[in-house]
Formats: sequence, C-alpha cells, structure tokens
Amino acid sequence: MSLFKKLFNRIRGDEVPPSAPAEAIAEETVAEAPAVAPPIPPSSQQAWFGRLKEGLSKSSNALSTGITDIFAKRRLNQATLDSLEDILIGADLGLDTAARVTAAVAKGRYDREITPDAVKRVLADELAEVLRPVEVPFVFDETKRPFVILVVGVNGSGKTTTIGKLGAIARREGFSVMLAACDTFRAAAIEQLSVWGERIGAKVLSRPTGADAAGLAFDALNAARDGGTDILIIDTAGRLHNKANLMAELEKIIRVLKKTDPSVPHATLLVLDATTGQNAVNQVETFSRVGGVTGLIMTKLDGTARGGILVALAHRFALPVHAVGVGEGIDDLQPFDAVAFSRAIAGERS
Repeated sequence: MSLFKKLFNRIRGDEVPPSAPAEAIAEETVAEAPAVAPPIPPSSQQAWFGRLKEGLSKSSNALSTGITDIFAKRRLNQATLDSLEDILIGADLGLDTAARVTAAVAKGRYDREITPDAVKRVLADELAEVLRPVEVPFVFDETKRPFVILVVGVNGSGKTTTIGKLGAIARREGFSVMLAACDTFRAAAIEQLSVWGERIGAKVLSRPTGADAAGLAFDALNAARDGGTDILIIDTAGRLHNKANLMAELEKIIRVLKKTDPSVPHATLLVLDATTGQNAVNQVETFSRVGGVTGLIMTKLDGTARGGILVALAHRFALPVHAVGVGEGIDDLQPFDAVAFSRAIAGERS
C-alpha cells in the first residue's frame, strides 16, 4: 500500500457546489506546477521504524536509563513504583498514563524482582493501548474538489515544512495540489512555500507581505475550483495561542471560506512541535476552540526528551493523530503507528 493511501483514507461524498465569483486579486502570484512532479522514492516501513527509533532516542534514552537504574536487581516495592511514576511524569506522559503504567507493572509482581526489559515491555504495551484509539488515518474525500486542508499552529511548529511533505505525498499519488501562502506576515514563509511548490510540482498562490490572509484563502479556494485541483492546502501564519488578535484573524479565514461553502475547510490540522512539552496542551485547547481542529500532526520528535507529550494529548483530547515527523526530509513524515511509536519510546528492540 502506498504512503498516500496509507496516510489518507478515501471516502465518497457529494460534489462541491459551484463557487461564488471571486473578488479581484491584486498583485497576486500563481506559480504554475511543473507538468510532472519530481520523483520521490517511497521508504520501507522497516527503514521508517529505524528512523522513528533514532528520532525518539532522546525520549527513550531518558526513560530507559531511569528504568534500569530503578529496577536493576531490586524487588518491586512502593519506593520503586513511586520512582517509576516520577520518571514517567518527567517524560511528559501525563499523570493518568503514569499511574496506569505503574499499576500495570505492579500487578502480580509486588515484592518480586522484575527486569528493566520486562518493565519496558509493560510500558510499550500500556502506551499502545492509550494511543491505538487516536491512530486514525486522514479522511480524504476525493469527490470534494478541491479538498481543503487548513493547517494551523504556533510560530516555529513546522507548519510550512509539513505542508510541503503532505503535498509531496499527494503528488506522489498523482493528485493535483495547490498551496495557498496565507502566512502573509513573513516574506520568508511565502518564499519557503514557493520553494516547496516548485520541488513537489504544486501550484502556489501568494501575495505580497502584509496582504489580507482571509481574502487570499477565499481566492485560492475559487482558483482551485476553477482549475479542477484535487487538494488545496492553506498555510496560515504562526500565531501564539494566547494572542487574541491573531486568533481572531484565524477565525476570519475560516468564516470567509465558509461563505463560499459551509463544509470547508474539510479538515483543520494542528501541527505541534514536540519540544514545547506541556505547552502543547494549551495549544490544543485554544486551537480546537477557535479553529475546530480535526486532527494532529506532531513534528520534531527527534529534538526532545519529552516525546511522551503525545501520549498525554491522546489521553486528554482523543483527537486523531494522523502523522508524526522525526526530521526535515520528505520521508520523515509518516502515518502515525501507535505500536511502533510505543515500542520506540519505550526503547524496545526492533
């Protein structure tokens, strides 16, 4: 099964109604897509597990070292259980998950020796149970043309790079893609998206820095419809979740899109930087309230010892986790696999 088909589930649905007339576009740039997208070789699942394990090594090493120190040639008692719980909480797994894992380790083993490897197996199994419900492929209805994906997140979370990777996956499968550069605050963001568009063979709609982001999103939707584009991915400015004026602009983008079609955006993806740790909880709360988040993508898992925050988010919000990233390369964004993630973070062997 190819990567795009694995990351995105396809469903049938009603055709999108005709669009309303677009407003005049001032100083707009539409970068045409190359006739054929550059070939991007898919990666094997075994190679991906290796990259995932390597990417999560900071998180798994912290846990593995702590578990070994606690359980090497020691009987299981309340002191060891308390120490284990502290390590799990320190890894940002969350209070509830830490209590769950500790209880599972203690079951039937109290006052007996348990090896560090056995503890890691229990940890992997319990994390997988927490994460399986959120291992949800992206729901992509190819009869809705264009299928509109709005990508949101705070500054530096990796939104634009993630958009490029998603677009690459779609182009690999032969879908036409348009990228809308609605991060109009930063010239660098517009340029970065244009580079991705050229790299993957996608049209890019952009305007000069400071242009109205909502107006650009509206016109991108209509341009994508007029051109018969399969997928429209809308980049947005990175905004701190606690800045009311920036969140109001995001609300405006969504409101303007819905004037054309109440069903759009068809998906709103929140890109989370794993290195932010517990701050990710506040981000999910705020963006869900304002933007109606439908799913999560977590990036930069290779840059933190607290990759366990994904587990805490899964337990608290139960939002679908569509994909995770452990690097800058195109193949470093892959469908979320609860078992593989759990084994990697627990430090289990492949």
